[in-house]
Amino acid sequence: MNRRIAAKGEVMKSFLKMVAAVCAAMLVPASAAADFNGAGGTAIYPVLSVWAQKYQEKTGKSVNYQAIGSGGGIAQIKAKTMDFANSDKPLSHEDLTAAGLVQFPQVVISIVPVVNLSTIKSGELVLDGTTLADIFLGKIVKWNDPAIKKLNPKVKLPETAVLVAHRSDGSGTTFNFTDYLAKVSPEWKTAVGSDTAVSWPIGVGGKGNAGVAAAVQQTAGSIGYVEYAYAKQNNLTYTDMVNREGKRVKPTMETFQSAASNADFTKVQDFYLILTDQPGANSWPIVAATYMLLRSDYAADKNRAILKFLDFGLRDGAADASKLDYVPFPETVVKQIEGSWTTHLHAWP
Repeated sequence: MNRRIAAKGEVMKSFLKMVAAVCAAMLVPASAAADFNGAGGTAIYPVLSVWAQKYQEKTGKSVNYQAIGSGGGIAQIKAKTMDFANSDKPLSHEDLTAAGLVQFPQVVISIVPVVNLSTIKSGELVLDGTTLADIFLGKIVKWNDPAIKKLNPKVKLPETAVLVAHRSDGSGTTFNFTDYLAKVSPEWKTAVGSDTAVSWPIGVGGKGNAGVAAAVQQTAGSIGYVEYAYAKQNNLTYTDMVNREGKRVKPTMETFQSAASNADFTKVQDFYLILTDQPGANSWPIVAATYMLLRSDYAADKNRAILKFLDFGLRDGAADASKLDYVPFPETVVKQIEGSWTTHLHAWP
C-alpha cells in the first residue's frame, strides 16, 4: 500500500514539474512594433493567429495578441494597456458600463474533455455531465470506476489513477466548463460553482489551453478540458459526451453548429449569452461565444482601425474559422455586430 502511495506521489510530482515548465514557456512579451495589441482568452488564439497573418499580408498591418487568459485580457483592457481584449465569459451590462467597455461576439468555440489513456482512442470513451463533474470533484479516482463502466460497457477500462488537469489562470474556458458542470451537477453547483477561476477540489493547474493540453499529453491517466482546436493540433484523445437530450454526440462541426444555432442575440443586451447545455438531439453540450472587448472612450479612428481587423475575421476569416472547427456567425449576426459598432462606438463604417 505504501509503495502504491509513493508511486502515485512520484507521478504527481512529475506532473507538477511538467506543468510548471509549460507555464513558464508561455510567458512571451508583446511586440512593441505591432500596429494593434490585444490580450485575453487562449481558446481563440489558433484562429486569431491565422487571421492576423492573413490580415498583415493583405494590409501590411500587424496584430500582436497575448494569449494570457480571459481574466488577464479583461484586466488589461480595463487598464487601457491594450487596444482590444478577448473573453470567453461575457461581461454584464453593469460591468461594461462601469469600465467603459463595449463587447460583441467574434466566433463560437467548443470545449472538449481530453484524456491520456494508452488503450483508448478518440471517440471510444463517452462521459455524461454527472460523471464528468464527479471526476473533477475527486469522487471518481480510477478509470475503471463503476460509473464510467456503466457508460462504456464494451470498453476495456484500465485500473489507472485519474489525474485531473485544469486551468491555473483566469479563464473563460473554465467559466464555460464549470458553468456546464453546475447545470448538470447540483453538487458541483453548491460546492464549486462557476467562474473564470474556482477553488478546484483536486488536480493541478496549467496556464492557458496550451498548458492544459500539454499536461494531458504528457501524463498518463490524466484528464483535462480544452478548446477543440487545441485537442486537434496536439493530437489529444477526446471523449464523446451525452447531451441534455440523453444522446451520445461526438465533437464535430455539425454538433457544434447544432448547439450554436440556439444563439439569438436579438433578445439580449450587449450580446450576453451563455450557450452551454443547449437543447437539440445533435447538440454538443459545451460551446460558447467568445467576445471581443473595446473601450468606448478610445478615439473613433483608433477603434475603427481595430474593427477593420475584427471585421476581416468575421467575414474573410469565416472559412479559416470553419477549417479549425470554430463556428462562424451567419450574415444576419455579422450585420447585427457591425450595427453595434456604429451605435456604441461611432466607429463604423
